[in-house]
Amino acid sequence: MAKFVLAGKADCPHYAKAELLADRLQRSLPDFRIHKISILPHEWRKWLEATCNRNGWKHEKSPLVWRELVNQGGRGMLLGGFSDFLEHCQDYYGITSDMLTDSMLAVAAENLETKMNIIAEEQRCLNLNKPLHIWITSALNPTCNFLIPNLLSAEVFPHVSKISLHLLDLEGNAEGLQGLRMETEDLALHLLHQVTIHTDLDQAFQEADVILLLDEWWSADSDEEEQRKEKVKAMSDRYIEYGQLIDTRANKEVKVIVSGGSFANLRCSLLLDNARSIDSHQFITMATQLENEAKAILAKKFKVRTSDIRDVIVWGNISGSFYIELQWTKVFNYDGAIKGPAFFSQPALKLLHERRWLETDLQDLARCRRAASMSCRAASMSAADGILAVLNAWNCSSDGVFSVGVLCPGDYNLPDGVVLSLPVNFTGGKWGVLPDAAIGDELKERLRFSAMELLQEKELGYKEDSRLT
Repeated sequence: MAKFVLAGKADCPHYAKAELLADRLQRSLPDFRIHKISILPHEWRKWLEATCNRNGWKHEKSPLVWRELVNQGGRGMLLGGFSDFLEHCQDYYGITSDMLTDSMLAVAAENLETKMNIIAEEQRCLNLNKPLHIWITSALNPTCNFLIPNLLSAEVFPHVSKISLHLLDLEGNAEGLQGLRMETEDLALHLLHQVTIHTDLDQAFQEADVILLLDEWWSADSDEEEQRKEKVKAMSDRYIEYGQLIDTRANKEVKVIVSGGSFANLRCSLLLDNARSIDSHQFITMATQLENEAKAILAKKFKVRTSDIRDVIVWGNISGSFYIELQWTKVFNYDGAIKGPAFFSQPALKLLHERRWLETDLQDLARCRRAASMSCRAASMSAADGILAVLNAWNCSSDGVFSVGVLCPGDYNLPDGVVLSLPVNFTGGKWGVLPDAAIGDELKERLRFSAMELLQEKELGYKEDSRLT
């Protein structure tokens, strides 16, 4: 029995030629066996040195060929490189190779592609066995009660076999978190691997794949200027620390979602400033609650169900000077002159002939509805639904339009480092700002005002920090 081992760089043309020659020999000779080892180009030198040191060989190029002394035991016998293997095949078996250079290069490219596909598949299988780590801050927020039962599902995370849920609440007590953990475990969710609870930042965001930040920093209209400054300062301190911990502890592909009605854009901006090693595209803040509130107002206007309103856009500062826009908004099941089947829709702007209502009444109604939901803090169900909708689109792609706060891409003539709500869609696990968004002069002015508002908030937070140092 002749058993040979052929090892080489995956993209090496001589390895490709030797591989095909060895396959031909194995098909022709019943006692000839070949074992092939394909090594990634950047790993080849290290692998070659380790193999030669282990066996006492000297060899410098790809491929490397040796004979396994199966029946005699002991280490293998070095044959050499490609030329040595070709000469051995000619002398012992009377077989050679007349493979042309172009063919060698083509097979080498195929070998490299195959090797990369194998590694990707192995990683996918490994990920199936490795739990996905989800961290939720302010876990005693009522939003969690609506969020958790639907979060740990294959609909939201279709390629995950198990999830480790980490509940963090710095203001809460361990007893409350323990109760939430028991409730979560009692749900007996198929994907749930474990639940951990935390009341400090000692382990916060360790190995995080998804981070959901539910912290609220309510600022009532009755608050004096000094009270508001204190809240901005406390929030800034917290999120600066969050950003630093995410930067050093979370996975680099972590998805970070900032939720809540207070300082939403500012909180996301502070995270971005302090988690510089993570791509800014991994951070978004939620405007979905505002979208849903605007949809409810429009549904009442058009006398349809809220679910019949699609693709409402929120621009600007989610927690401040935002603007509701309808350039993509569609209305289904409208009882008008033109009707169609269930999938038929009409542009909202064509049905809405009152320009003044759009510019003033809609904006005022949305602000009043927002203030009412914030003052009674009864928007937990809507917040949870929005987080689930965005996560589902982020993980599974969607043809819908979403309003999310993201770092401005720089093509709206806005200051650097500003997080504003913009229309995006999700494809292939990434979000992108809609390229055909119509941004007129009036909207640009609104966005600039929002940007300046956010810069002032940000400056206030950092200014208070600098006074302490």
